[in-house]
Amino acid sequence: MSFDHTGQVAVITGAGSGIGRATALRLAAEGAAVAVWDIDTAGAAATVAAIEAADGSAIACPVDVRDRSTIRAALDTTTTALGPVTLLVNHAGLVTMSGLDELTEDEWDLVLDVNLKGVWLVTQEVSRSIGSAGGGAIVNLSTVEADVVVSSTGAAQVHYNASKGGVKMLTKALAVELAARSIRVNCVAPGPIATDFVSLEGVTSDEAMTFMRQRLLVPRIGQPDDIAAAISFLLSTEASWISGVQLPVDGGWLTR
Repeated sequence: MSFDHTGQVAVITGAGSGIGRATALRLAAEGAAVAVWDIDTAGAAATVAAIEAADGSAIACPVDVRDRSTIRAALDTTTTALGPVTLLVNHAGLVTMSGLDELTEDEWDLVLDVNLKGVWLVTQEVSRSIGSAGGGAIVNLSTVEADVVVSSTGAAQVHYNASKGGVKMLTKALAVELAARSIRVNCVAPGPIATDFVSLEGVTSDEAMTFMRQRLLVPRIGQPDDIAAAISFLLSTEASWISGVQLPVDGGWLTR
């Protein structure tokens, strides 16, 4: 199933790879003009090239979601080139693999600044454009780890769990505050996805697959397109009565 985004202008952070790229390609194919925001300029350029090769419309903007000045510059570039933003996907994120004892303050600050503060900064700036356009929709990316600690060894990434749990609650608060501007806000919580976000070899190792089969009801690793489809739905008019929710797209991971 596809959704109609004709005439929409979409900003996607972290769209130079993985789920962000898959979402950019899908929204462009469904009629949106897409602004690819990423600190990885080569990745952003590759996403734009792929969209243009399919006769879509896209631009790339260098953005560090921790830096308000780069967000404002990218927003100016986007609105000048494409028009007022109506859709926003806060996808940019990262993780480091340190457990509690090894975790440094610098790692904690980096993960929280990108994964949580970055969502707030981008939304604060871009929501003004969406509001001036008469409203629209925002989708944030959390994870199943906003609700459960995923560990097959007893070790966890406490900073990552904290950041994504924050995104879930931030989504609800933003949905309340931005309702007056006719902006819906939701988030998608992916389960294990085959991207370069973490080591694919680690995710698909025999040990990891044995662990995941104990949780997954759909016995496969998710693909970026699985998440892009859910994001597209939540951005679309088909989801016009949905706001403030976290939608798990996880192969049934959170069910048991």
